Amino acid sequence: MGEEHAVGGAVATDAPEGGAVRRIGVFCVGNKLMLDDGLGTAVYEELVERYEAPGNVELFDVGCLSMDMLPYVRDFDVLLTVDAVDGTDAEPGTVFRFEPDAMARHSGATASLHDLKLVDLFDAATLLGYEAEGLCLGMQVENPSPAVVTVGLTPKVAAALPLLVETVAGELARLGSPLVPRAGAAG
Repeated sequence: MGEEHAVGGAVATDAPEGGAVRRIGVFCVGNKLMLDDGLGTAVYEELVERYEAPGNVELFDVGCLSMDMLPYVRDFDVLLTVDAVDGTDAEPGTVFRFEPDAMARHSGATASLHDLKLVDLFDAATLLGYEAEGLCLGMQVENPSPAVVTVGLTPKVAAALPLLVETVAGELARLGSPLVPRAGAAG
């Protein structure tokens, strides 16, 4: 089965009939000490608890994006990034699907909450000769920047968390790598 990581890990080499399977990295981004900014970490925890990943899929809780992720970018054919978004004017809990350029190049409606923009990571990877396909799934959050350290999600975002988890699972199925529900997992 696929491996789950808080950081790092080996690449699986499973191949289906008819050729090589694409290696998929799911990068869940966020700071769980900052309320809704911890959305990516919450998605990671739900995915690990509820599903087993096929051998070509690896799940990562990457915290905040940094250039330290470059070695992992080179290991995958597809990168699926899960992050909190703000400034969309949508209701908290609304799920979005973006190409990396759309999520990271613009301010406002499609901006990631993290200092390193996804497009910066992809651009640096391209300069180094790594060419992973990218996709970003995000959710409009309610409070990404509490005045004090606050663990957890706001009620609206917590209520919509299963939708984002299922969206990630659906995207992996669309890519030909469906997750397998764990026996006895709630969901």
